[in-house]
Amino acid sequence: MTGDPGERDRIRAAMDRILDGVPERSNGAMTVVALAIEADVPRNALTQRHTDLKDEFYQRIKERGADNGDEARLRATIARLRKTLASKNKELAQLRADVPALVRAVHQLTMENQQLRDMHSGGSVIPFPGRMPVRPEK
Repeated sequence: MTGDPGERDRIRAAMDRILDGVPERSNGAMTVVALAIEADVPRNALTQRHTDLKDEFYQRIKERGADNGDEARLRATIARLRKTLASKNKELAQLRADVPALVRAVHQLTMENQQLRDMHSGGSVIPFPGRMPVRPEK
């Protein structure tokens, strides 16, 4: 293990303060982020070097029956955002699939409109004032 020798002691002391409800540096949330802040160590100290202490922290929370509201709220938010993302991805895929058909329909209507204008060029079709008829390139 790397890191300074007192790191593990600081993490354990921070655990005690958070679980006792008397944090000194953090907001006291029962999360790895708050524990890292409270222990004055980088978060990866808990997620990479001292995973046993991270697991111990969560085990102690579970044993006390303490509600980790922050974690539960974040997990619910993540689940909601994943569902929204999946829905938006599905909608985007459908819109992308619709574009070629819509382009074809616009092109077809433009061609039919031009044919009708050409057929009735004797004067029965009058364009709106200020607008030039759009003629597709041949």
